[in-house]
Amino acid sequence: MTIDKGMLVEFRVQGDRRLGVVDRPDGKTRWFVIDDRGQSHSLAPRQFTYEIRGQSYKPSDIANFLAEVQPYLDPSSLEVAWELLIEAGESATPAQMANLLFSDQSQALCYAAHYLLSEDKIYFKQKGDAYEPRSASQVAERKHQLEVEATRAREQQEFLLRTERALKGEAVEWQRYDRQRLDAIAKYAILLVEGTRQGLNPDALVRAYPPPAIVTETMSTLGRNATPVTAFQLLVDLGLWSPHENLHLRRSQIPVEFSTEVISVAQQRLEFPPPDPDTQRLDLTHLKVYTIDDQSTSEIDDGVSWEVLADGRERLWIHIADPTRWLIPEDELDLEARRRGTTMYLPTGMSSMFPVALATGPMSLIQGQVCCALSFGVILDAAGAVQEYTIHASLIKPTYRLTYEDVDEMLDLGVQAEPEIAAIANWARCRQAWRQSQGAISISLPETAIKVKDDEITIEVLNDSSSRQLVAEMMILAGEVAGRYGQAHNLALPFRGQPQPELPPEEELLQLPAGFVRACAMRRCMPKSEMSITPSRHAGLGLEMYTQATSPIRRYSDLLTHFQLKAHLRGETPPFSAEALREVMQSVFAMTQEMSLVERQTNRYWGLEYLRRHAQDVWQAIVLMWLREDSRLALILIEDLGLQLPMTFKRGVSLGEQILIKVAYVDPRQDTIQFQEVSYSEAVAAN
Repeated sequence: MTIDKGMLVEFRVQGDRRLGVVDRPDGKTRWFVIDDRGQSHSLAPRQFTYEIRGQSYKPSDIANFLAEVQPYLDPSSLEVAWELLIEAGESATPAQMANLLFSDQSQALCYAAHYLLSEDKIYFKQKGDAYEPRSASQVAERKHQLEVEATRAREQQEFLLRTERALKGEAVEWQRYDRQRLDAIAKYAILLVEGTRQGLNPDALVRAYPPPAIVTETMSTLGRNATPVTAFQLLVDLGLWSPHENLHLRRSQIPVEFSTEVISVAQQRLEFPPPDPDTQRLDLTHLKVYTIDDQSTSEIDDGVSWEVLADGRERLWIHIADPTRWLIPEDELDLEARRRGTTMYLPTGMSSMFPVALATGPMSLIQGQVCCALSFGVILDAAGAVQEYTIHASLIKPTYRLTYEDVDEMLDLGVQAEPEIAAIANWARCRQAWRQSQGAISISLPETAIKVKDDEITIEVLNDSSSRQLVAEMMILAGEVAGRYGQAHNLALPFRGQPQPELPPEEELLQLPAGFVRACAMRRCMPKSEMSITPSRHAGLGLEMYTQATSPIRRYSDLLTHFQLKAHLRGETPPFSAEALREVMQSVFAMTQEMSLVERQTNRYWGLEYLRRHAQDVWQAIVLMWLREDSRLALILIEDLGLQLPMTFKRGVSLGEQILIKVAYVDPRQDTIQFQEVSYSEAVAAN
């Protein structure tokens, strides 16, 4: 290749196209080339991408040369040339293309043709010094790819503009194509839960779970590192997530919102109730019916009554809401409830098993309204054992809606106008004593209700009051009666059992402090309850058979019991065969287990967040049990909050010892808390 001084050549600098004039040799194999900016470049001839010969140029000529070329740089002109060449099956050099496009082969127009061909990504591909036309299918595919890339680039730019506005606090309407990016960022942020579970610090979490390309690209464009922590913070900054976003819930497969279809079906049921399959309901509207719940309860699914029979015997009635009145097995509402498995209760609110309009409306036992129910009438013997029972699809009219506090006050004051309450409470105590005589195991540890409203956290310790014992015993009684009926009629039901625990020897238990410490030791020994389609003993309750039947609005297993019982009471074949019932129970059990886990994790998060906000407060705690005695890691109970949390001690402590503590460090998102013990004088000073 002959290289002449003054020759105009094209070359690339970091991908940019440049023109320059050959000036002088640089050693034996390279040449100095001066561009239009006066900059000198040492280049090998192989780096020249096009050569313009025929005259001698100066760097000052380059601008005029480019000005001559510029009017001809119309990429659309290549389409006509492509159509001609593909039809003829020919290739073309830049000179031939100049003649075809411009009917001229001047140096400027040949360079214009070269420029167009080398920039073209659609119609031609280079082969040696010539360019051959692509096939029609290749051109169509390339056009499509370029359109997709252009659309993607436009969408990315628009996304970035919306992101900038959102970060300034402006209201933004996110587009459908934004969701792919935002969803990818959300999925990556949810890995914070995995990091906590595996005990990984932020850097280790990124190494274990590198970000997807779309997350890296988006975060980089926004000037942020791509980590789960920064992904979480971005969604918070954009106003899409709360700083307290429930990542445990987002990580789960738990449905939260109802589909439009399910809401529509629920509305149709409200407007056009299906025929009641139980046309011969027992009319119990003459009974005084008490529903007893927390003040915030909106799904009211049980009530109790008491009556004296003509022969002087007393009969208890446990009335359970009858949602099957509004359902058909395997219909949309039933399948949706089955998919959910249970109503989920979180500090921030509940996620109902049924659409709220049904669950809190006609499915509930509403004061003053005639309601469909499944009523269990039970006569107990003097010891508290079931003597007689009857089960009916019924009509009731709830008389009073009471809270637990209302009932406790009535019992304390001995209200004469409502003797039924005292009578039911007496029978509840009798039943509890009878179950204990049958081997029931009573473990009394405080339960906590955490509520979050308007970012205010309240923690209430639920005391084991007379009213709560009353309701609990009546519900257990109904579960025993339902189990007895299922056993007597060989009916497949979702029975619950619990294997007999191997409790510590009595002398060992007596060595532990009475109360919470001893209860905690017993709890550790209790095996998990089991579900089966055949009855088995429930050791914890002291019953030979038991099935849950008292929360059919809130637990699908209870709804299954209702479907089976009511069909049998009507003399029909139950809707679920034994095998079908077993399969449904397995799927429901898996979902309810997942919900229980999310409920526990969410309650723990808000418990830690409460302590974070009260980091200066001093709390009284009791040492419950050792988690790792060799490293002085114990489980403590903060008595005023009912929270059980781990604490590492710097000194030797005894189980049952009362201590004063305050928070030393807490990170709810990382599920980490550390306490420090304080002295009495420090506690006084802090208060």
